Amino acid sequence: MTTVTTDVAAPDTRRAGLYVYIAAVVLLCAWVLVPLYFLLINTLSSPETVNSFPKPFIPEFDLGSLGFFAGFAGILTALKNSILVAGLTMIMSILIGAPAGYALSRFDFRGKEAFRLLILLTRAFPLPLLALPLAVMFIQTGLDDTVFGLSLVHTTLAIPFAVLITFSLFSGIPLELEEAAWTLGCTRLTAFTKVVLPLILPGITASAIFAFVISWNEVFAAAVLTIENRTLTAFLLQNLDTSPLHLKFAGGFILVVPALIFIFAVRKYLFAMWGIANR
Repeated sequence: MTTVTTDVAAPDTRRAGLYVYIAAVVLLCAWVLVPLYFLLINTLSSPETVNSFPKPFIPEFDLGSLGFFAGFAGILTALKNSILVAGLTMIMSILIGAPAGYALSRFDFRGKEAFRLLILLTRAFPLPLLALPLAVMFIQTGLDDTVFGLSLVHTTLAIPFAVLITFSLFSGIPLELEEAAWTLGCTRLTAFTKVVLPLILPGITASAIFAFVISWNEVFAAAVLTIENRTLTAFLLQNLDTSPLHLKFAGGFILVVPALIFIFAVRKYLFAMWGIANR
């Protein structure tokens, strides 16, 4: 009797677990997609519709708000600055973070665990606290109001995550693979480039995407350290502070779309990192 009851209860338990899993996935997708959907609706609606209630579920395809930004002076320059800063941040964070992650994964040295903790603790200092010293230093060195100077600040924000992510990636690659390459005549560098790097490339790309998003969304340093060469985020924050609601929705849409396009373009590397796809 006990065996029969257990056999009957097992499919019910699996079915209940499946329902919970599906409900969690649906809830997570709704949490991400519903705000984006209403952002799209309000962006493509007339000012009267944006300020009315209830909101429509189908956009009116009114391009007046987007057309306003298309002819707004300085927005293309701000967009170019955002792309340049995010690109430089992505490159520098990987060039600095990946070797540090490799060293933490492959070498043992005194204070290794403390060093990992210190890397993480660098994010404990709020950026507003460092704004004044950074502004003074940048003015003295001539890096104020420059794309490169702002990308350095964003790189310091992204490096802790790049180091910890790449450390986990390298730790997942057996050292025996590199040792086998050494016995076949490879140096440590060639073994890394020919054996390890192809295996962790999806993870490196995911870390680079994370750095790109951090830079793209950062606004405080961009608002404090730049005046003429502001990024799109700081530019819109400055100009939309007292703007009508429909323009604020359109500005948010303009901020979101480039990042979504970038992530969509490199999505296969994100999928490959979790084994969802390998091509």
